[in-house]
This record gives sequence, C-alpha cells and structure tokens, in this order.
Amino acid sequence: MTPSDRDEAEIEASRAPLMDHLIELRGRLLICVVAFFLAFVLCFAFANQIQIALIKPYQAAVAIHAAALATGGHANPIELIAVMTGIRPYPPGSAAVVQLIATAPLEQLFTKMKIAAFGAAVLTFPVMAWQMYRFVAPGLYRNERGAFLPFLIAAPVMFCLGGALVYYVMLPFVMLFSLSQQVATDGISVAQTTKISDYLSLVTSLLLAFGLCFQLPVVTTLLGLAGLISSKVMAAGRRYAIVAVVVVAAVVTPPDPISQLMLAVPLVILYEISIWCVRLIELRRKKADDLEAEMA
Repeated sequence: MTPSDRDEAEIEASRAPLMDHLIELRGRLLICVVAFFLAFVLCFAFANQIQIALIKPYQAAVAIHAAALATGGHANPIELIAVMTGIRPYPPGSAAVVQLIATAPLEQLFTKMKIAAFGAAVLTFPVMAWQMYRFVAPGLYRNERGAFLPFLIAAPVMFCLGGALVYYVMLPFVMLFSLSQQVATDGISVAQTTKISDYLSLVTSLLLAFGLCFQLPVVTTLLGLAGLISSKVMAAGRRYAIVAVVVVAAVVTPPDPISQLMLAVPLVILYEISIWCVRLIELRRKKADDLEAEMA
C-alpha cells in the first residue's frame, strides 16, 4: 500500500455525518468563547499594568524630546531605541513624566475594556488556532497534518515579532515625531495633549497591523503547500508586490515617511523570504513525487 492509499484510508475512516461535525464545531467554538472570556477577565484585572506598559514608548519619546530641548540639539533616534530597550537609562534631567487625559466620565473604563478585549484576543489566539486545527485535521492527509502544525507556532511568533517592532522602534519614533510638531514661540504655544483612548487606539491598531502583516511568510507558505502559488509567479510579480507593500504601509501607518518605511522595508524582506520558502516546498514536493513514482 502506497502512502497515498494509506492517507485515503485514514480520511475514509474519519468520515462522520454532518450533524456530528456541527456538534463538534459547536463544542470547539464554546471552548474558544470560554477561553476568550477568561482571558478578558484576567486582562481587565491587570488593565492598569497593561496601560502603563503600553505608555512606556511614549514616555521614552517624551524623555528624549525633553533632553534634546534642554541641550538645544536634535533628538537622537539611536538613543531613543537604546532607552526603549533598556540598554541606556533615561537622559539625566529629562522630563520623563507623561500626562494623558480622559475627556469623558467613563472614557477610562471603556479604554480598559478595549485593552482587555485586545489582550484577550492575543492570549487566546493559540487556543483558537489549536481548536481550528483539531477540527480540520481529520480531513487532512498525514503529511498535510505534519506540515500544518509548524504554522501554529510560526503564526504567533511572527505576530510577536511584528508587535516588538512596533513597541520598541515604530511607536517611540511616531510619538517623538508627534512631539516635534509642537510650537512654542513668543506669545504662541501649541502643546500636544493626548487623550488616553486615542493613544491606546493608535497602539492597538499598529500592533494589529504589524502583527497581521508579518503573517506574510506564513500565508504564502501555506498557499505554496496547497499548490495555489509558485515561487516563479511570486518572483515575476515582485515589482507589483513592492507597490502593494508601499500602499499597505501608507494606509496602516501614521502619515510620515519614517513610519511607512519601518513597515515597508520589513515586508519587502519578508516577501523575499516567502519566495524562498515556497521554493523549498516545491523542491521537497518534487522529491516526494519522484520517490512515490519509484515505489509505484
């Protein structure tokens, strides 16, 4: 019996009536809902701590901006990253105090709820991905099940990499750029007073945008496994992909060229990595086909 025959026999043995599939789907959705609710409660209980952690990039930008104003120079981007990553302390004498405002009576409560929902979605993603895999696994061939599992690990890892880029590099630069737009001259002052809800909406939007964009290698590799795309097609469409990347970067990032480059450059690199991933899959598939042909 060839490997293909064994796979067909396994799939045939796993067949079940439609009602059984619906009952199983209901059970797995219930697990996801319960996991999300528990994660929401946990994140809401620590909403203040999460808020403080998310405000740290703004605090670093305020400190570097204040130090630059005190010395009459320009903010050093390298120093900003060093402060944000903990490599260097805040500049001596810099005002690292951030004051955000809430302009509605329940604005802070709703902001905490949004943070809790965002945190719950991130925390329960592995649970949701695993439940989805367990639901579709019986309909997959053995080699497909083995190939699908690494992506359950790669997807959250890539999301965390995108989030880390936002937290340690992108967001401090965005806030530093925003602070540099303030005006303070004789008789005229335009100071930045940021609402807590607006700031955290920006943070969560950037984290989601970068986290999802960093799924590019995962998605393209899955499409390559399914035979829907090829490395030749991806290589031939490289110029169009770069244009698409620039458009996406312009849409999901704040309207400044530095932020757009911070997303566009990694995405172009990830696209090139995706081409090589699909190419490796094609080579492995060709070897497997040749081996199966020899066995037949």
